[in-house]
Amino acid sequence: MSDARFEPVAAAFRPDATGRTVRVRGWVQKVRSSGGILFLLVRDRSGTVQITGRRDRLGDAGFDAAEHVQVEGVVDAEGTVVDDPRSPGGRELRATALRVVDAGAPFPIFQEQTEEFRLDKRHLVIRSPEHVATFRVKAELLRALREFLAQEEVLEMTPPILTGNPAEGGAEAFSIDYFGRPGYLSQTAQLYLEALLAPHERVYALTPSFRAEKSRTPRHLTEYQHLEVELAWYDLEGLVDFVERMVAHACRTLAERSAAELTLLGRPPAELAAIRPPFPRLSYAEAIDRLRAKGLSVSWGTDLATAEERALTLEERLPLFVTRFPRELKAFYMRRTPDDPRTVEAADLLAPEGYGEMVGASCRETDLDALVARLREIGAQVEDYDWYLDLRRYGNVPHAGFGLGIERLLRWMLRREHIRETTPFPRTPSRHTP
Repeated sequence: MSDARFEPVAAAFRPDATGRTVRVRGWVQKVRSSGGILFLLVRDRSGTVQITGRRDRLGDAGFDAAEHVQVEGVVDAEGTVVDDPRSPGGRELRATALRVVDAGAPFPIFQEQTEEFRLDKRHLVIRSPEHVATFRVKAELLRALREFLAQEEVLEMTPPILTGNPAEGGAEAFSIDYFGRPGYLSQTAQLYLEALLAPHERVYALTPSFRAEKSRTPRHLTEYQHLEVELAWYDLEGLVDFVERMVAHACRTLAERSAAELTLLGRPPAELAAIRPPFPRLSYAEAIDRLRAKGLSVSWGTDLATAEERALTLEERLPLFVTRFPRELKAFYMRRTPDDPRTVEAADLLAPEGYGEMVGASCRETDLDALVARLREIGAQVEDYDWYLDLRRYGNVPHAGFGLGIERLLRWMLRREHIRETTPFPRTPSRHTP
């Protein structure tokens, strides 16, 4: 074999590739032989290509070695690109040389295995074409969101995920022994982003967040990727506009950049391209009326759980905002609605087709006395939040922000049945390995 530089498999499918000699390497997806000809389907980061090789060209030793390569074994090959409509993609590489890098052991993953077994072997299962496509779409989603925020002059920050106090309730926080003192895994970066707001005005963070909820539903993880944004001078209307523009931008970008992966996963790109503002909006009170009209037993103060969110959105084709929730249902830092002290200036963005909440947003309370009173109401130790209350003492301005669960957004975008399919190694109440 020559010392020619390796090329990605996709090089074999370039318009001018026919007749060229290329050298590729990758993981074997299928192997068979017939009549002295070897057929291998080989995958790398750019795609898959069929490699064929004749015994009289490769030699007995090389042919026999390649014939016994297992699924997910590794080879490299050099050969000529040839048009062949019988081959996947209409091209194949006819090998003049082929080397087995690693023959591999028999691959233990099969279609008929139980979900628990497949989760135990997640480190191998994620090589499937569906998972490869999913995580490439996820990478494009993260890039699209960062691009949008950069265009809006929102600055990325790096807040901690080890904290000294829970931000949204101790019962849902993972507690740790921090050198003899209580500590927690972060539920949200919001409080730290509010501290960074004063010098920068528009900030965001993309960090892991942790929730110790024993929720075993298709939309809950105990660890997830959390995009959080804080914006100075924003009211609820401006915040809702910002969120819908961002989500629409992400949908449109994926439809353009990830069309092949979306199609493989069964989500027509045109459907995402059609997600455009404005999104429909309901107040919480209107949502309760609509749910009662549908026959659900709800009343003022009822939290919107999975069943209620599904009923509100099952027939929707655009995401739906629900605004101005009862104060008791939301976190201590949310600002009261000026003309209705029962509610707060908050909005949840629900995915269409019954997929549930993706974004939680609110104006932040700027009144120091109101914040202290609310902390006491929920039984928090006010002194633990003294540093946060300083933000209301020095340079206090109106501001608002939101948190978006990346995996929840992706679950709706790809129509995945369970949220665990949107992250390589899902963490749930029953699983933290591999």
